[in-house]
Amino acid sequence: MQDIDRRRVLASCEHATPDVRAIVIVHGTDTMRETGEVLGRANLLKTIVLTGAMIPYAIDGSDAQFNLGFACGVAQVLPPGVYVAMNGQVFDWDKVRKNRSAGVFESIP
Repeated sequence: MQDIDRRRVLASCEHATPDVRAIVIVHGTDTMRETGEVLGRANLLKTIVLTGAMIPYAIDGSDAQFNLGFACGVAQVLPPGVYVAMNGQVFDWDKVRKNRSAGVFESIP
C-alpha cells in the first residue's frame, strides 16, 4: 500500500453516497495504521472500520473471517470516525499499533 493507494481509498470514501453511513475496508495489517491516519485526518462524517488478518486467509487458523464479520458488526453501531477492528477489539485509528512480536494489535496512549 502506497500513498497513491491511500488517496484512492480516501477518494472512494469521500464519494460514497450520503446514505452510506458505514464503510468496512479490508486492509493489509502492516500499513493499516497509515491508511487510518489519512482517513481520520479527512474528518469524514462516516464510520470507517479497517480490518485484516494477522494470519492470511489461505492459511489454516486464519483470523480473517472472524475479523471481517466483527468489523461488519461494529461498523453498524460505532459513531462516525475511523477505527481498526482486529481480534475482537476496536481501536481508534490514532491509538493503535501492530505488535509484530506478539502478533496482535494493541492500544497506545
